[in-house]
Amino acid sequence: MCKRSFKYNKMKNFFLILISALFLFSCKENTEKQPEPKKSENGSIFVLDSKWQNQDGKEIQLKELKGKNLVVVMIFTSCTTACPLLVADMQKVESKIDPKKLKETTMLLVSIDPENDTPEVLKAYAKQRNMDGEPWLFLRSDKESVRELANVLAVKYKKISPIVFSHSNIISVFNKDGVMVNQVEGTVNAEEVAKTINGLN
Repeated sequence: MCKRSFKYNKMKNFFLILISALFLFSCKENTEKQPEPKKSENGSIFVLDSKWQNQDGKEIQLKELKGKNLVVVMIFTSCTTACPLLVADMQKVESKIDPKKLKETTMLLVSIDPENDTPEVLKAYAKQRNMDGEPWLFLRSDKESVRELANVLAVKYKKISPIVFSHSNIISVFNKDGVMVNQVEGTVNAEEVAKTINGLN
């Protein structure tokens, strides 16, 4: 009777150890499978080799922005609903960035409607909102390049009429190496975004 009880207890302990080990392994797997922050291949937005035009009609590549922190949003100038709110959020963020950090920062607005948002249109839009000149930069490109950048930023958009798009409301922050360090969607806490910028090297 004692021998049977001993064998039973030994087997019971073995199964308890086995179950505990499987549980720990399962927890480790779940931890390792947590999604990583959204970022471009190689960790930097500057690996994208697409060509863009700014509001002055000058052709540039994103890698030319390296060396400055970036606050990025995607809009279209004929938008009368979400985009004006996004632009206002960007202006609030800009106003709360430390003046020294602001010199090291580019506030970037990218058009999702390159067909209608020509450099001339972007220039007029910027002037109308007192966003012409540093740290503000407006960019447009071909549809493929815009879609590629939108994928990196996790911005979804869809054309629902010749001049209207539905799109995500996301502001993304990149450090001087083009690596995403923060991203906010919907209602933006300008102080929080500015704090991220102020804390970067």
